[in-house]
Amino acid sequence: MQVGAKAPDFSLTDQHGNTVKLSDFAGKKVVVYFYPKDNTPGCTRQACAFAENYAGFKTKGVVVIGISKDSVPSHKKFAEKYALPFILLSDPDLQAIQDYGVWQEKKLYGKVSMGVVRTTFIIDEKGMIEKIMPKVKPDTNAVEILAAL
Repeated sequence: MQVGAKAPDFSLTDQHGNTVKLSDFAGKKVVVYFYPKDNTPGCTRQACAFAENYAGFKTKGVVVIGISKDSVPSHKKFAEKYALPFILLSDPDLQAIQDYGVWQEKKLYGKVSMGVVRTTFIIDEKGMIEKIMPKVKPDTNAVEILAAL
């Protein structure tokens, strides 16, 4: 993925069981953030930071979408538990995760495994990638994106 490239479209299910496509938001700026797992400490802090700053995104007319490989029921519980006001998409087949290049080798305590590398994309009104923020910090990601917008 590169800045200026067309953002890959996706068709995934949200926490309410609805099918959501990136192309549904043509004409709007979209923030798509990929995260490893619901209800883990870093991912929870990141989601809550987006929720705390959500009014700022809404004011700017920006759609916020979080994507992980967790199931729809997992997303539903996660969203309800933390009152997350934005879209969470389930990508169990790694469709968007691989299309966006965020399924990568990770090292933790010397152990190597494949997983989602926390990455955020800003996609412009024409569906082009405007900004890529790789390996973002969960606590500051939402504020950094608002500043970039």
